[in-house]
Amino acid sequence: MMWKDHGELFQRNPKNPILTVDDWPYRAHSVFNPAAAIVNGITLLMVRVEDHRGFSHLTVARSKNGVDGWEIDPKPTLMPDPVNYPEEIYGIEDPRITYVDEMGKWAVTYTAFSDSGPLPALAYTEDFRNFDRVGATLPPENKDAAVFPVRFNGRWAMLHRPVSGMAGAKANIWISFSPDMRYWGDHEVLLYAREGGWWDARKIGLSPQPLRTSDGWLIMYHGVRQTTSKASYRLGLALLDLEDPRKVLHRSEG
Repeated sequence: MMWKDHGELFQRNPKNPILTVDDWPYRAHSVFNPAAAIVNGITLLMVRVEDHRGFSHLTVARSKNGVDGWEIDPKPTLMPDPVNYPEEIYGIEDPRITYVDEMGKWAVTYTAFSDSGPLPALAYTEDFRNFDRVGATLPPENKDAAVFPVRFNGRWAMLHRPVSGMAGAKANIWISFSPDMRYWGDHEVLLYAREGGWWDARKIGLSPQPLRTSDGWLIMYHGVRQTTSKASYRLGLALLDLEDPRKVLHRSEG
């Protein structure tokens, strides 16, 4: 089958969906929204799994080629721990994973669903079997968080997307800084959702973790627009300065 170029950024794999709940080694309602990385030459997905209550946890799946031959952990890899981390009372979801060379660890940012709404949380791992939770990093309502793998002028940086309950308020991508990845400040808007008929009007949010290239930090982000009776999700790109990620060098129109 010939693939026709419609001007889109990506070509979908014909074997999609790569993983479904039918592949899962234990009972689950649905699987979606994985983090992805290459770990020791293996494609690793940290998959959000929703149980039959409607609560989510995270499970790791591994493949040599990222398409088939998946080895899925036989039980949940990272479960909510609401006793010690009450912000996880309604589950954990939406992970992103960044290898931090200075620490020799993977930083796993994820959304903890508290009784006040979703918020970014952080944990570290060296092997995707044992995890050291930092806990909540920012208050609700906020999600779509990921950290950069390096410091900028001695400080770590994190992207995230706070949401206001005010009618008509836009959801923009923010950047914050920290001396230790625990306490975050110097918050400012990095990318604004556009206005009017744009595909990324009203609400935008980070997709995978920031990717370092020779030209800058590549940011893949999603935009949400109410088109008809349902919201339309699309994907765009932005490029940030390597030395100062607060500087947006380029942003895709389409």
